[in-house]
Amino acid sequence: MADISISNKDWPRVKIKLQRKYNNLTDEQLQYTEGQEETLISKLEGLVNRNRAYVVFTLKKALVNIDNNRL
Repeated sequence: MADISISNKDWPRVKIKLQRKYNNLTDEQLQYTEGQEETLISKLEGLVNRNRAYVVFTLKKALVNIDNNRL
């Protein structure tokens, strides 16, 4: 089970934050469907070369203040 839940409504803002932090990530790499958090986490682990805990932390941080552009 995923440690986080990202809605389709919040995903575009989270994606922008990830792309600002990791400017090598493309829209195609960041395809996401609500309920597929585990797949997203696994994919991001490989793309940013970080462990699961860091990826989950980064996603949670992006969701804390969704209207802020900072990550």
